[in-house]
Amino acid sequence: MHALLVFLQVFVAASIFFVWGVRYPNIIEEFKQYGYPDWLRDIVGILKVSFAICLLVGIGRPRGAVLGGVGIAVLMLGALGTHLRVKNPPFKMLPSATLLILSLVIAYWNYRILYPT
Repeated sequence: MHALLVFLQVFVAASIFFVWGVRYPNIIEEFKQYGYPDWLRDIVGILKVSFAICLLVGIGRPRGAVLGGVGIAVLMLGALGTHLRVKNPPFKMLPSATLLILSLVIAYWNYRILYPT
């Protein structure tokens, strides 16, 4: 189970780094299309990258993974809300929905490591 959890944390973090690094020009265009200001895009980017770093730190420190997982999940809820507001097709919502679910799984299992029943 630990290997799967580590894989999920690395996968979600790498996904965030890829989108907010390599695909950053697309992010700029998407935020413009959604009518969001540049400052919001910058704050979301800083938060996503920070929470992705928490996921990686969380490989050795579960509290970091809980924080990172919950943080990314909240941001992905916002992303899904935006997709719904602009009436994007379901396939455009799939990445944020997938990252939402994976982030919640990561947060839950790391929380269980910290506080076993």
